Amino acid sequence: MGSIQPSPDSHYDYIVCGGGTAGCVVAGRLAEDPNVKVLVIEAGQHNKDLENVHMAGGWSNNFDKETDWNIITPPMPGVDNRQVKLSRGRFLGGCSGCNGTLCIRGSKQDYDDWGLDGWSGEEFFKYMRKAETFHTKPWFKADEKSHGYNGPLHIEPHDLAPISELIMDSFVDKGLPLDHDMFSTGETPHGCGHAPRTVYKGIRTTGADFITKDYARPNITIKTDTTVDKIVLDRDGAGGLKATGVVVVNADGAPETLYAKKEIVISSGAYCSPAVLLRSGIGPKDELEKLGIPCQVDLPGVGKNLMDHAIVFMFYETEKEGLTNDHHVYHGDNLAKTYQQWKENKTGFLSTFPFGAFAFARLDDRLADSPLWVNAPREPGRDPMGLTPKQPNIEFFTTECYGGPKQYNRFPVDNKHVFSMIAELFAPKSRGSVTLKSKDPLENPIVDCNYLADEMDLLVLTEACRFGNEIVMEGAGTKDIVKGSWPPESNHHTFKTREDWIPYVKEHATTCYHASGTCAMGKADNANAVLDERLRVRGVAGLRVADCSVMPTLHGGHTQMPAYGIGEKAADLIKEDAREA
Repeated sequence: MGSIQPSPDSHYDYIVCGGGTAGCVVAGRLAEDPNVKVLVIEAGQHNKDLENVHMAGGWSNNFDKETDWNIITPPMPGVDNRQVKLSRGRFLGGCSGCNGTLCIRGSKQDYDDWGLDGWSGEEFFKYMRKAETFHTKPWFKADEKSHGYNGPLHIEPHDLAPISELIMDSFVDKGLPLDHDMFSTGETPHGCGHAPRTVYKGIRTTGADFITKDYARPNITIKTDTTVDKIVLDRDGAGGLKATGVVVVNADGAPETLYAKKEIVISSGAYCSPAVLLRSGIGPKDELEKLGIPCQVDLPGVGKNLMDHAIVFMFYETEKEGLTNDHHVYHGDNLAKTYQQWKENKTGFLSTFPFGAFAFARLDDRLADSPLWVNAPREPGRDPMGLTPKQPNIEFFTTECYGGPKQYNRFPVDNKHVFSMIAELFAPKSRGSVTLKSKDPLENPIVDCNYLADEMDLLVLTEACRFGNEIVMEGAGTKDIVKGSWPPESNHHTFKTREDWIPYVKEHATTCYHASGTCAMGKADNANAVLDERLRVRGVAGLRVADCSVMPTLHGGHTQMPAYGIGEKAADLIKEDAREA
């Protein structure tokens, strides 16, 4: 009996495994050459009919259902053995369709610290700019040279609610000077400003826009509801391994193999990209053998080095009406009116994400009385977290109403008004891991973030909460408007010392959804590097990874713009190598 020949439509030039933020960018840019065929494989559904993607205020309705990967950590000792829900977008566009819409690029020094050719801060900021078309507003003092004006990603500043204007006054009063566009320039480590958003004319713009809408192309095939199992690895003439195909599970449960003539790019995110490699036999040999997976390439770093920014919400109640936006969603039947406003005009509360004011801060002076900080080892010119004075230790951001991850369900009904201050830890020293539970591609990997395992992480995040509370309770804009903590019994508004804050931080620290590092790039002498600086998987030809899993260290910012930048950079690297082949 002869072998079954694959049908012609199972062959492509490039296959992109994952239609999330970075994967869509890679596919869209590669398809600019009309002579190549590109396939995008996405586990979830197409986003075109997902209203809660296009309506930024509907973000949380994408979670805890089929549009979410629904990953939950094991109990983690550093946060009182709590488990944390790690929601991820499981649809075309991925997390760019359910994230906070924030464009906070980090510091140029963050990328200089990678020490990899082609990835300096100056070079990488250019790639982030390439993705965007920036639209300013009359009140916004844009740094025009820090923005792009020709990309598929439409970005604009956010009009602040009154509570955010007051918090901004408090930031300035407490020593964080106003610099409008500091989150685009990468040059201000201590100050407050406005975070541009991936929203334009009341509609969220996502990675999917690189391959749909105005950028739909006949040479791109989008295969949704299809889960990537593993990469097909063949021996080339010289005995080396080459990636030639992808085994997938279709919506009906049937397996299928799809073939790539040129390259395969894994863009499945910091949780699923290492899982695809592991199922393919690429990873730590002992781990693979325990699961009965033959080891093709022994790469100990696959699934290791998981980094995320831990954050803590601090909620406050105010009795002053008209400051927060709670009344649009929690009071009476206003949500129906708010929804109708978006449906008819693409305006109002649901047309944007309810984050408000933002700030970066250095904590050197505030931690000068801590023996742990003062006596900690450090490199010349850097603090104990490994940061230079050019890089912030923490970020503050605020909500213009009550809300957050699903554990925050004490909604302020009965005409109450609540806002939050959020403290975010940069440069975490703790590292987590991604491992397989089984060989089954339909079973989620085990993701252990290992939050606050390092005592220095706990120190810095605790001090961040203490400082954030002082800004709210003592700052000129907000000191006279706070009734108390929310929920009232938490009483965190009364905390004064670092010791006061430690139990609260351990109880409330959660994810900022900035997973990274699990397929890290590195130099040839780095045994734990999974990729070289051109994003190529070590020991395998024709296989790259392009998403935030490639980051050797996590920048001080949010991961959306780096994900776009990585996608842009990856496409250029692939095109360069194709020209030289």
